[in-house]
Amino acid sequence: MIDQRNRSGAVLGVILVGMGVLALFGQFINFDIGHFLWPFLVIAFGGLFFVGMVAGGRSSGGLAIPGSIIMMIGLILLFQNTFGYWETWSYAWTLILTAVGIGIVIHGYWSGMEDLKRKGWRLVRLGLLFFLIFGAFFELVLGFARGNLAAQILWPLALIGVGLYLFVSRLLFGNHSASESLPPQDDNITTQGM
Repeated sequence: MIDQRNRSGAVLGVILVGMGVLALFGQFINFDIGHFLWPFLVIAFGGLFFVGMVAGGRSSGGLAIPGSIIMMIGLILLFQNTFGYWETWSYAWTLILTAVGIGIVIHGYWSGMEDLKRKGWRLVRLGLLFFLIFGAFFELVLGFARGNLAAQILWPLALIGVGLYLFVSRLLFGNHSASESLPPQDDNITTQGM
């Protein structure tokens, strides 16, 4: 217990010294470190949910869901704050849906629940598909990407890539039969009258 407390105190000390050095350095070169640092605070707050999940054991797997959501919001804010591209909120909200799916997948792995993993991966794919569709619409159709050659090339390539993936995966693997989508039957269930 004392050894863990010493390690925790040492890590906290290093973090505080690092933050102090950055703040002092920012004062000397007239650089607003807080302007770039604040999204990391949101990401770190989301990370606390994962710490709680690990500390709480297998029964605390559900903490991965709010942790994933908050960390995704922090990553979106980091991107927007770094590049000053706040217009992306018009479609970046779909990544929150993706984050819910990621949280469910992590919860499934942590708790050993296979059905949660499958449901989570479906939600991740759905969120990414919405991100791609809405992003392409806002960037290409409404013109957010005008003047940004990388975005004008990246979005069409992403659409082509996902379209090819969907086409080839359906062509090679086809649709699953209806019996595969039904839940498994339990042979131990007894019915009245038998």
